[in-house]
Amino acid sequence: MTDTPNSRREFLRRSAILIPAVSLGGYSTTQIVAPAPAQAAVAEDKPAHAPNAYEPSYFTAAEWQFVNAACAVIIPEDEEGPGAVSAGVPEFLDRQMDTPYAYGRLWYMQGPFITDQPVEMGFQFKLVPREIYRLGIAEVDAACQSAHGKRFAELPEQVRIATLTALEKGQLKLNNVPGEMFFALLLKNVKEGYFADPKYGGNQHMAAWKMIGFPGARADFMDWVDRPNERYPLGPVSINGLKG
Repeated sequence: MTDTPNSRREFLRRSAILIPAVSLGGYSTTQIVAPAPAQAAVAEDKPAHAPNAYEPSYFTAAEWQFVNAACAVIIPEDEEGPGAVSAGVPEFLDRQMDTPYAYGRLWYMQGPFITDQPVEMGFQFKLVPREIYRLGIAEVDAACQSAHGKRFAELPEQVRIATLTALEKGQLKLNNVPGEMFFALLLKNVKEGYFADPKYGGNQHMAAWKMIGFPGARADFMDWVDRPNERYPLGPVSINGLKG
């Protein structure tokens, strides 16, 4: 994690090409390496969560506050584009928790688990994503409560940034799940939700696609095959046929 919204936004822009823009949402086969949607906090001392129409089906109230606050830190709202929260990424994450991906049904989940192997060897951890989120959120909240007297979502923005930075670097030790793995899973899923097709809950109004100029699920690009380096003039289209 970097400590300014602009640097985080630039990181997001550079990493967009690594993420399938029309994602399969909860059915992604990407391995782990690296309440409702609310607006990002405006003031440093305000929690990054607020009530909305969407009600989470997996995350508890406290977990939902953590998810919204973490999303607001990872992809903040700024003049270049929407933040993860207003783009609906928390909804994407919650909906993913009820898919085969979150239950670990896409991998061979019998031991032995050799956790020091490269990601090319497949998922090497006994906990599935649902469990990693549940344990990770509880332990980060407990660590924040011990260090600052407040849960993660209740902390000032700069403290939330510092907390996620420590988690990413392995400086914040958790008991039941590796902190680096929890952060890597969270970061990967947030980016997937930000750029996925809106039918999966995130990228609402195709705002992320508009920001990077991605045309979405348009069926025909024949008129543009012989026009390299020209900006495509039409707005994005979702899998369901919605136009941006």
